[in-house]
Amino acid sequence: MTTSKADILREYGPFPGVDQVHGVTFDGKAVWFASGDKVNALDPDDGRVLRTIDLSAHAGTAYDGRHLFQIAEDRIHKIDPASGAIVSTIPAPGNGGDSGLTWAEGSLWVGEYRSRQIHEIDPETGTVRRTIESNRMVTGVTWVDGELWHGTWEGEESDLRRLDPKTGAVLDTITMPAGIGVSGLESDGADRFFCGGGNSGKIRAIRRPR
Repeated sequence: MTTSKADILREYGPFPGVDQVHGVTFDGKAVWFASGDKVNALDPDDGRVLRTIDLSAHAGTAYDGRHLFQIAEDRIHKIDPASGAIVSTIPAPGNGGDSGLTWAEGSLWVGEYRSRQIHEIDPETGTVRRTIESNRMVTGVTWVDGELWHGTWEGEESDLRRLDPKTGAVLDTITMPAGIGVSGLESDGADRFFCGGGNSGKIRAIRRPR
């Protein structure tokens, strides 16, 4: 296992009217983040919020190439990002204890915070396909280049962890500075992780180690 300190490339926010940043995802151009009662699209180049969609957005956010997915308490909504309409809804596996959310290989992957688990679920039905155990409370979840990463946040300590998706063994750890937490997590598919900052109201871009 390797351990490194987070290289924070940039901070975004705080944003007007945003007290909490929950889930984070990336559609190739915009960073979408959940802030309780809306989902917001952020331009990662200039830091501007481009638009918002009014809906319940209490935890993880994901993007499958066409649609957004948003955890709202004990449900996951599938959303048309163009119109903001909810297309369909499935149950969330943690029954309200869900945290992170990401899309990979035809599945949604859902973090369950206190149970320290990541569930692979069917995006059409919500059926759990498999569960991966972690040894820390799970916040954001992301896949990049076949690597499974999740955020943790316990007390004043927070980090990013790469897990072996078969065994749950920790392969890499990126520690955050004291007092900086990770709520949502998403990769840009290259060299950055976008990290929601919870009640700081900020998003941070972290260098992905190679």
